[in-house]
Amino acid sequence: MGKIKWTEKSIVHLQAIHEYIARDSKTYATRFIQSLIKATEKLEMMPLCGRIVPELERYGFREVMYRKYRIVYRLTDNDTIEILAVVHGAREIKKVLREEWELG
Repeated sequence: MGKIKWTEKSIVHLQAIHEYIARDSKTYATRFIQSLIKATEKLEMMPLCGRIVPELERYGFREVMYRKYRIVYRLTDNDTIEILAVVHGAREIKKVLREEWELG
């Protein structure tokens, strides 16, 4: 059974999503983020349930979806599920991850 670890960058993504939604409703923004985080809990029992990110398959990154958001993660050697990013599906994920994680 794995343990989920949110990276600093993924936490920044959650904060930005919360701020954006909170423009209309702080209550809904908080509920949305709580639900998004809850959607990752299944990874503790089934870390391979997410599909490999097609745009970045050579890195072995996987993703699960929550509504229109792609939650990108990787498995580490010590069975940790490391959440790397939370990206809206309309954004170009390859560009976001390459810029933030300096992928070649």
